[in-house]
Amino acid sequence: MSEQSRLIKKYPNRRLYDTKTSAYITLSDVKDLVLAFENFKVVDAKSGEDLSRSILLQIILEEESGGMPLFTTELLGQVIRFYGHSMQGMLGKYLENNIKAFVDFQGKMQEQSRGLYGSENSQMQSDMWTQFLNFQGPAMNQMMAAYMDQSKKMAQQMQEQLQSQTRNIFTGFPFPPNFPPDGKKPEGGDK
Repeated sequence: MSEQSRLIKKYPNRRLYDTKTSAYITLSDVKDLVLAFENFKVVDAKSGEDLSRSILLQIILEEESGGMPLFTTELLGQVIRFYGHSMQGMLGKYLENNIKAFVDFQGKMQEQSRGLYGSENSQMQSDMWTQFLNFQGPAMNQMMAAYMDQSKKMAQQMQEQLQSQTRNIFTGFPFPPNFPPDGKKPEGGDK
């Protein structure tokens, strides 16, 4: 844990204690830390076990339960099917890279809008951004659909390449029954 990271302890009574502010906090407060890009680590007060992922998943569950969910039932089912699958690690990295690309895109759009409308009038900027998204929504949906289609094709190509490489490795690997043909052991083998 880096020096700048905030340490939050989770006690058996399920309460979270922020050691920086010396106060108990809620999941909503932890969500605010995430939104503020603040580094933190949640640990079990007794064992010291890192519970950060578990707390973040709880926040996602709360967000998904109320309001407008981010993940469809179909998407959640597909993600669950990857647990224990040989491609599990690749899916995690794939999703992480795609989210990073989306966040980078969003940052560039916000930077451009700040250049157009200035950073001092955040309410006007927010209103203009909302109007832009309402007007450009269908075009952005098409762009995202094309991006997702391209990503799907890349994932399929990667899978096909892995299958091809695996076949190439294992097709020449087994030795024929009459190996070695002259009955002699290969050089460097047991004498």
